[in-house]
Amino acid sequence: MPPPVTARATTRSWLIWLTAAFVYVLAVFHRTSFGVAGIEAAERFGVGAAALGTFTVLQIGVYAAMQVPTGVLVDRFGPRAVLSAALLFLGLGQVLLAVAHSYALGLVARGVLGLGDALTFVSVLRLAANHFPGRQYTLVTGLTGALGFTGNLAATVPLALLLAGPGWVPTFLAAGLVTVLFVAVVQWRVRDTPTARRVPPQRVPAREVGRQVLAAWRVPGTRLGFWTHFTTPFGQNVMVLLWGVPFLVDGQGYSTTAASGLLVVFVVGAMVGGPAVGGLTGRKPELRMPLVLGYLASLGAVWTVLLSWPGRIPVAVLVPAFVVLSLGGPASMIGFALARDYNPLRRVGTATGVVNVGGFVATTVTALLIGVLLQFSGGNYRIALLSVVAVLLLGAWRIGVWYLRARAAVFAAQARGEDVPVQLRRRPWDGPVRRDDRVAAAA
Repeated sequence: MPPPVTARATTRSWLIWLTAAFVYVLAVFHRTSFGVAGIEAAERFGVGAAALGTFTVLQIGVYAAMQVPTGVLVDRFGPRAVLSAALLFLGLGQVLLAVAHSYALGLVARGVLGLGDALTFVSVLRLAANHFPGRQYTLVTGLTGALGFTGNLAATVPLALLLAGPGWVPTFLAAGLVTVLFVAVVQWRVRDTPTARRVPPQRVPAREVGRQVLAAWRVPGTRLGFWTHFTTPFGQNVMVLLWGVPFLVDGQGYSTTAASGLLVVFVVGAMVGGPAVGGLTGRKPELRMPLVLGYLASLGAVWTVLLSWPGRIPVAVLVPAFVVLSLGGPASMIGFALARDYNPLRRVGTATGVVNVGGFVATTVTALLIGVLLQFSGGNYRIALLSVVAVLLLGAWRIGVWYLRARAAVFAAQARGEDVPVQLRRRPWDGPVRRDDRVAAAA
């Protein structure tokens, strides 16, 4: 188990993180900007709702596919270089969208933007792993996620006012150019490690890259982080990115304005919950998985209420339900803490990328399943949203499996006298230490 890179975070560490986190704010702004630009996009590109939905699926797909390669790139070239590349892709994508008039070019633009978005979050977390001790890492990841939601807020009313005023081309062109210019700030302020502005690129053969990914995947802590990230945030994601407004308007009979207002609960809940969960689990890391398991039980209760409520669900029920769902993002940050704790530092970026795939795979699969079930059920949202329950049950089962295996790996390391990030006490449900767990713990 690797020791922390630094024993104490300095003021410069916080300023470096803040600069990098603002890149993530820009990424979230660009990611969610289509939420209020949908009507203008449909008119500009001359497409219907189905073709418009392809923009979202494409972007999520690119994001998910790029997470493991991003982790490898961060480990090889350092977070400073990858963050700079992310800004260039984000800016280029938004500039292309500003000047695009054809649907095909619009898709290319969102694909390029999705690539830039994919390079951002893992880079920020790798930077945090370099500059902050383990006890603060979970807090910093929670703060990063919470800060990212300010980009989501900027992509709502402020962006809508700009589109209604200056219009499509000036708004997106300015957003793209400002993003590109921020590269200079990253190059000036960000340092890869406390002792070096830039880490020399590591020459790694292609075969070794594959071994590195496989080595990260074999660690029980990484696998537990993957399934934690798979299971906790996808319910919130599918509601915010695609199906929240249709569910409330078509399924529950609320106005579009009321539906949009209810979705703000997700933003506020995540912004408050991120630092709270991060601070608590940073001080008491032994509470990480009990919190995840408790949260899964809460999700089961929420979806039971939402899908069994007779008639229209009142606001007094929807608001607390959405508050619980909004905590999925903060809870998913625990997965990154697991990746950081149970992998050597040289492999943390790769392991973080592996973990980050989970939530976006679950989001993509669930979003598509909801659409298919809506079509075959004649627009019945109670039936369609059962896909959320199915994916939740799958994730909860795999979390249970890998929680036990990760605990066994820690017990094996403790038995060998090794340092472990969290001291565990054997419980009745912990089986005997297996030979393959001993091997995994030594990885």
